Amino acid sequence: MNKVYTGKTKDVYALENGNYLLKFKDDVTGVDGVFDPGANTVGLSIEGVGQVNLAMSTHFFEKINEAGIKTHFVSADPEEVTMEVLPAKVFGKGLEVICRDRAVGSFFRRYGDYVVEGAPLPSYVETTLKDDERGDPLITKDALVDLGIMSGEQYDELKEMTQKINAIVASELLKKGLVLYDIKFEFGYDEDGNVILIDEIASGNMRAYRDGEYVEPMELSRIFFED
Repeated sequence: MNKVYTGKTKDVYALENGNYLLKFKDDVTGVDGVFDPGANTVGLSIEGVGQVNLAMSTHFFEKINEAGIKTHFVSADPEEVTMEVLPAKVFGKGLEVICRDRAVGSFFRRYGDYVVEGAPLPSYVETTLKDDERGDPLITKDALVDLGIMSGEQYDELKEMTQKINAIVASELLKKGLVLYDIKFEFGYDEDGNVILIDEIASGNMRAYRDGEYVEPMELSRIFFED
């Protein structure tokens, strides 16, 4: 295998069959030794977190693939803590997509004059550029098209896929008594220009509540996999 990228929480290797291998780490993002899923730096290591993130990602990718939605997922090896994925290119220098079922977090901070905190939202979709220096700025469909980052058709497909995937994740969490408030995805495109879901679907990428109380990512993972 040939390592092609060293990431904060995963390393990427090129495989001989043309696919790639993601090696999940126990490193997590944070600041001053405190876990923070939204941070842009590695803050600490938590033993076993890589295996948990792989297990949750595998569960959701399999459900999403079964629903006929395109993803980069091929297979996973829990013992090696790796996931084989299809090759994909990112939009621009990277694009994050957030789907919001409740008005919390940055959405409420921006629009608090018009909505009460925690109010239901109709699976609202917003996109941000992966740009640490500029604070991952929001970007509209028109700007994405005008800047040549993606086509209007690709955006429409991305939005529809996001809402469908969000519904699958929310349904699975609800089985454990967890209510999904929002979730962050990453998308790319294959050699034919098809939009596909990439990266991972782990607890650090979602905000969920139980009995009206926010559930920390590590606790969310524990609840999700408990019998």
